[in-house]
Amino acid sequence: MKSFNSLAKTLALALCAVHGAAQAEPDLPMVGNVHAPLSVALPEIPEGGWFTSAELGAITTSGNTSGTSITGKIDARHETANWSHEFVVSGFFKEDEYEDDEGNVEKSKSAERFAASAKASLKLLGEGKRAFILGSHVNDRFGAYTRYSSVSVGHGSNWFNTGDKSLDVEIGPGYFAGERATGDDESGLTVRGAAQFRWRVSPSAYFAQSVSVEKGTSNTHSVAETSLSTKINSTMQMKAGFSARNDTSVPAGKKNTDTQTSLTMVYSF
Repeated sequence: MKSFNSLAKTLALALCAVHGAAQAEPDLPMVGNVHAPLSVALPEIPEGGWFTSAELGAITTSGNTSGTSITGKIDARHETANWSHEFVVSGFFKEDEYEDDEGNVEKSKSAERFAASAKASLKLLGEGKRAFILGSHVNDRFGAYTRYSSVSVGHGSNWFNTGDKSLDVEIGPGYFAGERATGDDESGLTVRGAAQFRWRVSPSAYFAQSVSVEKGTSNTHSVAETSLSTKINSTMQMKAGFSARNDTSVPAGKKNTDTQTSLTMVYSF
C-alpha cells in the first residue's frame, strides 16, 4: 500500500510543480497526446506557453475480494512559433490481498506499468500538416514485453475538420528495441501508422478514438484507446476510457491483448 501512496503523492507534487507555468483557455477539454485522443478545439496557447492536464483514478475493494488499483497520467503541450512539443507520463498499478493456507494476509502485485513519451512536431508544412519525431518507452512488469522502446519520424495531416468532428492521420518509419517476458532481446525496423478521431458530442461532452500500429518484421504492436469526457466545471472533467494493447507475437503463457477500463478525474491548467 505504501507504493500506491507514494505514487499519489508523486502525481500531486508534479501537478503543483508545473501549475505556475501553465496557461490555457479555462473551459476547453484536455489537450491530446500520442496515447490519448486530442480535443476537437485545441486551446490557443501563446508562444512559449504551456497547456497541462493531469488525471487520476483509484479503486479499492474489500470483503471477499481485497485490493487496490491506481491509474494516473500527466501530459503537457508546449508551443513555439514553429514547433509543438508534447510530453506524456503515465502509470498503472494493481495490488491484490489474499489469505494463504495458514490464514495470513499476503499482498501481491498483479499489474505494474510505466510509460513515457515525447513528441516534437514541425509546423512549417502548410495548414494542418506537420513533420514529427516521436520517442516512447514502456516498462510493463507483467506484459508480453517487459520493456518496449521505439522512435519514429514521419508526416502527419488533418484529413477533415467540420468544427465538431476531426480526424488526424500520421505515418512514417521507425525503430524499436524490446525485451520479452522470457528475457530475450528483440529489435528491428518498423512502419508506424496512427489515427485520432475527435467528436464534440455536446458543448460539455467529447468522444475520442485513437489507434496506433507499429508493424515490424517479427511483431505488430498496436495500441487503441476510446474515451468519453464530460466537463464538470472550467477545469475539471470526468473521463471514462477503454484501452487495449496488442502484440501479435508473444511468449508461451502470455496473452496477445491487455485491456484496461478506467474512470478518472482530469484537471486541466
